[in-house]
Amino acid sequence: MTYFLAKTDPETYSIDNLEHDKTTIWDGVRSPQALRAIQAMRPGDNVLIYHSQGEAAIVGLARVVSEPRPDPNDSKSWVVDLAFVRRFAQPVTLREIKESHLFDDWALVRQGRLSTMTVPDTVIAWLKEKKAL
Repeated sequence: MTYFLAKTDPETYSIDNLEHDKTTIWDGVRSPQALRAIQAMRPGDNVLIYHSQGEAAIVGLARVVSEPRPDPNDSKSWVVDLAFVRRFAQPVTLREIKESHLFDDWALVRQGRLSTMTVPDTVIAWLKEKKAL
């Protein structure tokens, strides 16, 4: 099972919205690198939901429930359907991730504007050790 991270501005679409809606079409991605991540997603993969504004943090977990497909509203983009799994009891902040210095080479730390990315196995192990996952 592969893990991805998807950033969202909570003022636009938050973990609360996803929990309420149950499923959503994840769209609005334009970066070629982020689009490659969406195109690599498969049903059953997990997606860490990250709030990019306010206190930047990983706030919950979703699951990919569709194959990726071209965005019908944007010929340069792709979309995928995500389903809410759960919110984290305690968000894992970007500050905590950065201060650990364990993941300085991860795109979340290196490329602050990248909206969607794969998550290294070492990050997943660390989140499990912290009992966040």
